[in-house]
Amino acid sequence: MTFVLGVVLFALGIGVSIALHEFGHLLTAKAFGMKATRYFVGFGPKIFSFRRGETEYGLKAIPAGGFVQIVGMTALEEVDREDEPRAFYNKPVWQRVIVLAAGSITHFLIGILVLFVMAVSIGLPNLDNKAIVGEVSACVPATPTQKECRPGDPAPARQAGLRPGDEILAVGGRSTPTYEDVLRTTREMSGPTPFRIRRDGQEQTLTVDVAKVQRAPLDAKAGDTQLVSVGAVGLSNSRLLQYGVLEAVPATLGLTGQMFENTWEGIKRLPQKVPAVWRAIMGENDPERPVSVVGASVIGGDAAERGLWELFLMLLAGLNFFVGVFNLLPLLPLDGGHIAVNVYGRVRDWVRRLRGLPAGAPVDYTKLLPITYVLMLLGGAMMLLTVTADIVNPIRLPQ
Repeated sequence: MTFVLGVVLFALGIGVSIALHEFGHLLTAKAFGMKATRYFVGFGPKIFSFRRGETEYGLKAIPAGGFVQIVGMTALEEVDREDEPRAFYNKPVWQRVIVLAAGSITHFLIGILVLFVMAVSIGLPNLDNKAIVGEVSACVPATPTQKECRPGDPAPARQAGLRPGDEILAVGGRSTPTYEDVLRTTREMSGPTPFRIRRDGQEQTLTVDVAKVQRAPLDAKAGDTQLVSVGAVGLSNSRLLQYGVLEAVPATLGLTGQMFENTWEGIKRLPQKVPAVWRAIMGENDPERPVSVVGASVIGGDAAERGLWELFLMLLAGLNFFVGVFNLLPLLPLDGGHIAVNVYGRVRDWVRRLRGLPAGAPVDYTKLLPITYVLMLLGGAMMLLTVTADIVNPIRLPQ
């Protein structure tokens, strides 16, 4: 039941993102005095609509996008004489570019808002593996096979007063910027050891009586049963880091930058991932392959079922960043393609003026139709392949 709820919630999140994308186009077009006659979410048969002022608002049956119809999107469109001053092509280029980019900007704002809400509530992923205490164990088992605490088992971290949220700055006088540093340094210690921590903004030092236990070496290979005596205190690292409202701003922007970088790298690798999608349809799965909104919703359902709401929200934010960046690629029929055409026309006219020539004729979109159709065909084929793969062989989170 939780899985189904997660799928529905994620699909709803995608739907809301699409609706807001189109609303970004509509809002900016109206702000610049353009005439927008239709705002619809979805394609295909109309489910319902209503009119407010000069704009018809509605929902269509196929939830695969949406559109805003603005009068005079190209100079080739026939426009009533009374509407010509409000036609898209008669507005300054900078206004046209803002209207065209508004959808992607909306996706970026949604993604940033999701991350900010995470930062001040459940926390952002600890991607840098900072040494922040997540849980303090009730004891330190003597061996890896011991599953429960026994009378007399040591509990060094708990007895020393370490708490979830403490940042471990140093162990035994050695700086520990990451949890890996804490782990490695602690394994070398034994008995009373100073742990310098930061708690509620204040630094202090706690003395932790490091216990000696039997554990596998850090460089142990699979199947290796050798155990060595190492130091342990009984704590785990925090997966999520919570922030105050002011602290959340730089943390959110920093993570946003990392996600933008990863998104761009993913888009650049997209063509070489096509074979993996085909192999998935044939039964072989690759967790790194591209997924459709269907596959993303399935993963969202798995995350909800396991209580991994941070993954659910990160996936939703990442999807918004991906759609926003992809939509700005200078390829028709994407918004980025229309931006490129409008900027090209402006630069061309500027060059002509420098040469003492009059402005050129409006860009003839009909000459761009062949390449547009090819790109639409390729994009449609990729969408069909990913949706098929996500139906017959979806990527699932490990149990």
